[in-house]
Amino acid sequence: MNVHLVTLGCARNEVDSEELAARLADGGFRLVDDPEDADAVMVNTCGFIEQAKKDSVDTLMEAADLKDSGRAKAVVAVGCMAERYGNELAQAMPEADAVFGFDDYATIADKLSAILHGGHHEAHVPRDRRQLLPITPIDRAAAATAVSVPGHHTDLPAGLAPASGPRTLRRRLGNAPHAPLKIASGCDRRCTFCAIPRFRGSYLSRPADEVVEEARWLVDHGVKEAFLVSENSSSYGKDLGDMRALEKLLVDLSAIDGLEWIRVSYLQPAELRPSLVKAMLATEKVVPYFDLSFQHASAPLLRRMRRFGDAESFLNIVDQIRYAAPTAGIRSNFIVGFPGETEDDLETLRQFVQAARLDVVGIFGYSDEDDTEAKGLDGHLDEDEVAARAAELSDLTAELCAQRAEDRIGEVVTVLVEGHEDGDPVGRAAHQGPDVDGVTTLLGMSAEVGDFVVAAVTQNDGVDLIAEELDR
Repeated sequence: MNVHLVTLGCARNEVDSEELAARLADGGFRLVDDPEDADAVMVNTCGFIEQAKKDSVDTLMEAADLKDSGRAKAVVAVGCMAERYGNELAQAMPEADAVFGFDDYATIADKLSAILHGGHHEAHVPRDRRQLLPITPIDRAAAATAVSVPGHHTDLPAGLAPASGPRTLRRRLGNAPHAPLKIASGCDRRCTFCAIPRFRGSYLSRPADEVVEEARWLVDHGVKEAFLVSENSSSYGKDLGDMRALEKLLVDLSAIDGLEWIRVSYLQPAELRPSLVKAMLATEKVVPYFDLSFQHASAPLLRRMRRFGDAESFLNIVDQIRYAAPTAGIRSNFIVGFPGETEDDLETLRQFVQAARLDVVGIFGYSDEDDTEAKGLDGHLDEDEVAARAAELSDLTAELCAQRAEDRIGEVVTVLVEGHEDGDPVGRAAHQGPDVDGVTTLLGMSAEVGDFVVAAVTQNDGVDLIAEELDR
């Protein structure tokens, strides 16, 4: 039978989808690109914020329409929103034939087959997945074998376990020269606005040999750049008994033939050790790129978020990186309109983004999320006020990021080609992360997808760059 897999949300979800694809293929399903050719449509949902949940519901509804007009016999939900809401989502969306949680992944092929043969799946009752692993990180590795954690392969079905060494359980769903590579799952932080730890669980690092083996597998399948992802990459190794495990992992990955770029994402400023910054800048193949989760710059507001830092300490981090690597890419996200945010708090954020001159900034207007402490805080702002603040900061940061891109005119960049537009190669320079950090167009040049091209920046269009062949 044929199954079409739709992936929503972040790069971590992309990895989960490719794990699901491998499990389905091992179970006898054929993956198809066109939903019109599918017997079942599986939607890997996102449950991060309200808009993401709405997009997930809309996608499920669109897929359900195929049951009336096409070949599809079943539509099923998996992923973060499915795990987060379980039976509640199943009751609210009778159009979905099944809602599968993370605990269903090990036998996903059998369960989907049962649905297609008229069976019924009782959706799970959501629970706090932080309770599934010991509180002490160092005790988690032994307990993890009894817990289903997407991307960790602790629950391989019979016959799939490796005879010796790690076994990559993944099937690529695209052919881009870059791919996300999950190094950990879950989070131990207790940010008041975030529900992710509740449905993703406590922090769990993947063993380094497993990560390295998967990176080799990706290279064998055409990948030139590995994008290391997790909920918090700077915590990697704390449950392995080695807080410098990430630095060592970068060295091991750099030794892989055919892997040309290594990019690290999702770094917590409070955990950004000097040794890690040094390793990221000194290790061959690791691109100078820092994805820093600032969230705000006002110290009082950050405390209400249960986060650490302030504008001065954050600027120190930016300055230290830029001193060591002036062309390094630095991006971050910020929440505006958080309960209790004053005009002084907002002004602190304005001044910070102007001083930091980040390469890319994401601005999110605050919205209440179920099962979060922030939902019960006092000082909630009117929705229109939150939207106005978000719009103002978005306009300001868009201009600032465009100015930062303009500063790169004359800079020599190496570009990984990912496609073509109007006949010109288009890709990303080292400071540009996949999908969200802009692109670089190579005017009048000839290059194929997967090529690395050295060129000089001549123009910018917002955060996007235009580069031309170097003067020979």
